[in-house]
Amino acid sequence: MQFKRLKELYIRSFRRQLAGVDALPQLAFLGLLTGALTAAVIVLFRFAIEWPLAYFLPDNNAENFEALHWAVRSTLPLAGAVIIGAVWYRLQISQRKTGVAYVIERLGYHQGYITFKSGITQFFAGVMTIGTGQSAGREGPAVHLGAACASLLGQKMRLPNNSIRTLVGCGTAAAISASFNTPIAGVIFAMEVVMMEYTIAGFTPVILASVSAAIISQSVYGDAYAFIVPQHTMTSLLEIPYVVLMGIIIGVASAAFVYVLQYFMRFSAKPIFLRLLAGGALTGLAALAFPQIMGLGYDTVNQTMLGEISLLLLCAIALVKLLVTAAAIGLGMPSGLVGPTLFIGATAGGALGLIAEFIMPESASSSGFYAMLGMGAMMGAALQAPLAALMALMELTNNPNIILPGMLIITVASMVASEVFGQRSIFLTVLKEQGLDYHNEPVTQALRRVSVGAIMERSIYRSSRLLTIEKAKEILQLEPKWIVIDKDEKPSSALPIGDLARFMEEKKQHFLTLEAKPTAEKVMIDLLDIPAQRKDITPIYYQATLQEAMDKFNESSVEALYVERTSAPMIKTILGIITRGDVEGHYQYKKR
Repeated sequence: MQFKRLKELYIRSFRRQLAGVDALPQLAFLGLLTGALTAAVIVLFRFAIEWPLAYFLPDNNAENFEALHWAVRSTLPLAGAVIIGAVWYRLQISQRKTGVAYVIERLGYHQGYITFKSGITQFFAGVMTIGTGQSAGREGPAVHLGAACASLLGQKMRLPNNSIRTLVGCGTAAAISASFNTPIAGVIFAMEVVMMEYTIAGFTPVILASVSAAIISQSVYGDAYAFIVPQHTMTSLLEIPYVVLMGIIIGVASAAFVYVLQYFMRFSAKPIFLRLLAGGALTGLAALAFPQIMGLGYDTVNQTMLGEISLLLLCAIALVKLLVTAAAIGLGMPSGLVGPTLFIGATAGGALGLIAEFIMPESASSSGFYAMLGMGAMMGAALQAPLAALMALMELTNNPNIILPGMLIITVASMVASEVFGQRSIFLTVLKEQGLDYHNEPVTQALRRVSVGAIMERSIYRSSRLLTIEKAKEILQLEPKWIVIDKDEKPSSALPIGDLARFMEEKKQHFLTLEAKPTAEKVMIDLLDIPAQRKDITPIYYQATLQEAMDKFNESSVEALYVERTSAPMIKTILGIITRGDVEGHYQYKKR
């Protein structure tokens, strides 16, 4: 019994420490735990995809869709669309959301809370889209699964929401790291694309999650890089103008990709089954002539980097992949987006590399080198995440020679897409088309990092509205900062203790006179009637962040919030009081 009591006290202390922004040791431990849990799920996810495909596809190659008979290639995506459509038809619209955009939505609007059912839905969708040859990526489902694991861990431990948000970043980084053996890119992707902020307190647990996930993944799949290609280098600085031109072209391609996606998302009012059927039929039709677009397509990317594909075929599959992927995902196909951008960028870059070899045969680098550059440029432009793209490019190819031209082309492509065409991140574009115009201002980010439990006033006393003089004196001796006044057995207002003390001092002689009368009844003090600066209050739960507290103030127009926690079924305990001034004062203090 004593052990159970000590355990409960430790857990409460652990949660209280996590309520603040400086709980680095606790977050570091949770980051390691999240990374290990996410890696286990991602290994299972990859096995669920690769084992059936290796058994079904020729030569036991999980990406060898090209070797299938033309009739199978055309009907497989359609059959997959029918199965997914039948399941999606039975789900509510909110339950069909998957991928990175969904994770960003849950962080922005729901404090990172993701349900177990959502994770199961994403697992099924990821296996079915990739397994049936849809033009898909693995990273979207992986990020969703990693974020779900992290969120569910935080919910199970009843951690403050600010900590759950950090854990979602840990799960994202771990998922990318375990999926592609890219621990650095996983960290940058989580911070730049999903969390959209860089903080010291956030970096440490995210890094540890990424490292622990990479270790577990490498113990199963080895430490091989995603693309095994020669160490290509840039032959001459004279190629720099061509690299800039290539960045402009890929920036245009990124904008086209996002535009096509937006266009087909406008059909969202149509029945989901028909939309998915159309997406599957489009993929199957394209696969008749260009089977390279099916599945992940990493075998095609690798061949492009090795210079094994002709110019005309590279141009064709780059264009077809762009149109088919954007159309299918816009119609509702639950496919990942990052993988296709890598494919499009690599094939477009490879084609431009072959053109460079024709134009300047003596000074041009190999087409494989340009394919690498195109891959990073398309990812950076589509995601509007240049640093994440550069890190991914380096780790996927294990080629440090790519850094200088990679920085240049990724920056140019990203700027062309954003400044010339007004393109936002493809994930934010998806959210906007769903009616969610996501904002990420610095003030909002700062308030999301702290829980109400970190700054609330814990020195409170809960009382009924009527008190005897003796009871009032007893409360004053306890010296709480606030008295929470119950009306009709519910908290209705908060009274500063100083106001009660002032009233008692002013009425001291009057109370003595009344008490001296031999027939006097007990004198009662009405806390809702005495002169005081009472504040109307409404509840907020203990796990909420300061941003949620500000939202509650704006919605309810109350002057204070009482922080409560469910200590047992149907039993809620009031833990403290927080005012708007407390929130604003904390932000101003931290800003200085």
